[in-house]
Amino acid sequence: MIRKISAFWLERIHPRLAPLIATIGTVGLAICLLIILGLAWLFQEVLEREAFAFDTSWLLWLHQFANPSLDIVMLTITRLGNPEVVVIVVIATLVILWRRYRQEAKIFAIACLGALILNTELKLVFEKIRPQLWTAPISERSYSFPSGHALGSLVLYGFIAYLLATNYSQFSYLIYSLAGILIAAIGLSRLYLGVHWPTDIIAGYGVGFLWLIFCITMLELQKMRRV
Repeated sequence: MIRKISAFWLERIHPRLAPLIATIGTVGLAICLLIILGLAWLFQEVLEREAFAFDTSWLLWLHQFANPSLDIVMLTITRLGNPEVVVIVVIATLVILWRRYRQEAKIFAIACLGALILNTELKLVFEKIRPQLWTAPISERSYSFPSGHALGSLVLYGFIAYLLATNYSQFSYLIYSLAGILIAAIGLSRLYLGVHWPTDIIAGYGVGFLWLIFCITMLELQKMRRV
């Protein structure tokens, strides 16, 4: 029995998983699987309209630090994930990539378009209402779950960081660190402004990370085939 299972794995499963494992690594694959399991649980809870105690308590704790100066900082940061800024960044990146890196440009466009579709459809599926714990300095009309700013910023700035780190490997640590800080700051700004629950941000990052890894894996596999 063990020999049959082993033979089946080596003949059927492993050859198909080998390119994926070679691209993102065993640790990366394990992280993706853990995120999928976590999102599955979170999605189920949200669909059942379960309340998360830490959602409210964490927002109220964060709100105690609010002040006019910090409001300006957080409003500036959150604009980096707003549609008008994102569209400019996407178009500028596509123009730059199209000259020399058309394969990267195509996958980048797919990544951005896919992030938009995922965010729109998931919001319509869950129909979660935004927090109303205090009067927010900005107005949002769409549903809350997941956070489009968290999902979109991770895909957009994460993909740009990957492209930069690939071409400037000597600065890869700095590039990924700066991108991580920016993405985290955008998520924090949404919480500070009171327009998202913490679970919205967590879900946005989770979905965004999985989609980003999928798109990068597609790009890497295409590069492997080309070589």
